[in-house]
Amino acid sequence: MVTSVHELDLPVVDTSEMERDQALAVIAEAREHHWLARSPLGYSISRHDDCVSLLRDRRFHNALSLLRQINGLEPDESQDPRRQSILAMEGEDHARLRRLVAPAFTPQAADRLRPFMRDVVGGLVDTFHAGGRCEVVADLCEPYPIPIICELLGAPKEDWRQFSAWATDIFRIFNQNLAEDLPLIEAADKELEDYLTDLIAARRSAPRQDLLSDLIAIEEAGDRLSTEELVSLAVAVLMAGTDTTRNQLACALALFAEHPHQWALLAERPELAPRAVEEAMRYLGAVRGTVRFAPEDIVFRDVLFPKGTLVFVSLAAANRDPDTYEEPEVFDITRERGVQQMTFGSGIHHCMGAALARAELQEALTLLARRMPGLGTDGPVEWKPTSFGIWGPARLPLRFTPA
Repeated sequence: MVTSVHELDLPVVDTSEMERDQALAVIAEAREHHWLARSPLGYSISRHDDCVSLLRDRRFHNALSLLRQINGLEPDESQDPRRQSILAMEGEDHARLRRLVAPAFTPQAADRLRPFMRDVVGGLVDTFHAGGRCEVVADLCEPYPIPIICELLGAPKEDWRQFSAWATDIFRIFNQNLAEDLPLIEAADKELEDYLTDLIAARRSAPRQDLLSDLIAIEEAGDRLSTEELVSLAVAVLMAGTDTTRNQLACALALFAEHPHQWALLAERPELAPRAVEEAMRYLGAVRGTVRFAPEDIVFRDVLFPKGTLVFVSLAAANRDPDTYEEPEVFDITRERGVQQMTFGSGIHHCMGAALARAELQEALTLLARRMPGLGTDGPVEWKPTSFGIWGPARLPLRFTPA
């Protein structure tokens, strides 16, 4: 028997003003009563298997395409449909782009940048290492991903600072203050679009060993990427590979500062770095949730979700589901990866840059564990507002013994 979601007697969950542990406790209590809950956005799910199933159900669409409406703004009718982000696309258009670009985002492609990643993080550590103290968000996490993204795209070193400024402004789109931030977002997006259009033109005439050249060369049965699609993909790479890595690395270091024995173990056994990254993302992911909507009436698990219904998928809660993970409240970098952590999402919108992000985090944590033993906090940790879509420490002072 099918019942409309609006008619169900569901627990109400609003974690918008709660600290991370309190929010997870409230969500865990609610899911003891029902697999669904009412939330400020509409409805929410938090059990691991339900989150995977819904994210893999292609009938539900990514609500990124509704971001303006969710924030009370009118849709942007002036936007060129060819510049639509792959992050918001659906159906055959999305499948075509993913199929074309997949060869450029393999683990092997990310591995080519590992020596450069080590150079970047090593150079950043050199600037504060001798003193045994740092404010790691500003000193390391913020500047770390931009040179790697620029190297990936083939942008010169003198433009790193400009890329960082563009990324900071564009990422305001996820901070739930779109009406106020929109002018900054649009200005940064336009400047970046113009820059990338020129860079693509240069690579068409003189290819190099970089992502843009690889994407330009891609052809499948005569199908090629247009300049507008190349720009859109490059912007998606900047979005997917900058703020997420910045915040996830800061989350991981905050977590290790709370678990010094795990930090010492990583230094002693650097081969644990891949597991350490997965466990840090499971235990304290920078992307705590994602939103889907029903573009038509959908029956899912014998529940009718009427057209337009929004569903918040709690990735953070799914990562702590006791029905899926043994001792989910224990942070253990030796944990076997029997079940994938959910911070990269699942289904057709699974993070395209996951291999790159994993490589960046693995290389950073391996080097930092060796050079910064005795890691601990050196003052209070300040966290970003929980309303931020990509979340982590705003300020994280650390102390360590220079090695």
